[in-house]
Amino acid sequence: MSAGKAKAPGSPGGYAKGRARRELIVSAAAAVYADVGYHGASLREIAKRAGISHVGLLYYFPDREALLTAVLERRDEEDSAKVRPSDSSPLAAVQHLVDLADHNARRHGMVDLYVRLAAEAIAEDHPAHAYFQAHYTKTREYVLHALQELDAQGALRESVDAEAAAVAFVALMDGLQVQWLTSPGEVDMAGILRAYVQQLLREPSA
Repeated sequence: MSAGKAKAPGSPGGYAKGRARRELIVSAAAAVYADVGYHGASLREIAKRAGISHVGLLYYFPDREALLTAVLERRDEEDSAKVRPSDSSPLAAVQHLVDLADHNARRHGMVDLYVRLAAEAIAEDHPAHAYFQAHYTKTREYVLHALQELDAQGALRESVDAEAAAVAFVALMDGLQVQWLTSPGEVDMAGILRAYVQQLLREPSA
């Protein structure tokens, strides 16, 4: 290949360049959403922030919803990288989600975006519907597995149904985000989740 010939999109160099461009767009979108929120953002502004044309952005993300979904997927990846369970115990697994709530209390723009898109994505034809369906299923299963292990260790109260408690935990996480966005100074997301977990556990033996 001559030095002046462009690399084909399917070549290793072309693929790497395309992936880097896609990541740049997602980073720009996350920054714009954090600045002005979901409704205040436009694809043209995001393209400008990423340093590409509007048409160039549409090559990677044909609509706003597709880009929002990519931002949410990036959010999950960053959460996993920044907040990890302290150990492999089931209690640490549940505490991991409490720590995520504490982490999110410093990310107003991203929480706002998540809540708005989650509500819109209830519709089956919404581009983010499959993302949220998989997200909730995975999170419920994660919590259920941890609670079942705690139950096997005799750490849960006898009246606790692990499956129902897992669903309630995830519902509480998302509901708290809505209340926190409305009244951030009055709602301690991590504190309330921590209190809920304590209600599921047996009192330590003397």
